Amino acid sequence: MIEWIDLGRGIRIRADELDYRFSRSGGPGGQNVNKVETQVEVFFDVRSSSSLDDDSKARIIDQLSRRIDTDGILRVVSRESRSQWKNKENARVKLVALLEGALKIARPRVASKPTRASKGRRIISKKKRSASKAMRRRVSGDE
Repeated sequence: MIEWIDLGRGIRIRADELDYRFSRSGGPGGQNVNKVETQVEVFFDVRSSSSLDDDSKARIIDQLSRRIDTDGILRVVSRESRSQWKNKENARVKLVALLEGALKIARPRVASKPTRASKGRRIISKKKRSASKAMRRRVSGDE
């Protein structure tokens, strides 16, 4: 049975398209650090993915260009936990969050105008500032 990872908006990728690499991780863990490969790296080949259409691939490559290498492979690392299984799950969650964020279409900004009240407040504050600065000037006939 094929396992799918849901990215929202009807987009799914096959779980077998993810490659995992395990290595030793630094940090806390005592002697466990020197024996067990708990650091997890997840690799996802965006360009050759059969689950994504060309538009989705282009969006991901454009949005995550700093995280994708020249071969089109997205790499995510997790080493927060002492457990390899937890790090594997954490790396997968990070990858899904990155892909969901890249595929999310931002709503276009609608330009707005200042309200009549805010315009009035701006004019009043300008007049107050002008009046206080006018008090600092020299009087014209008195030198």
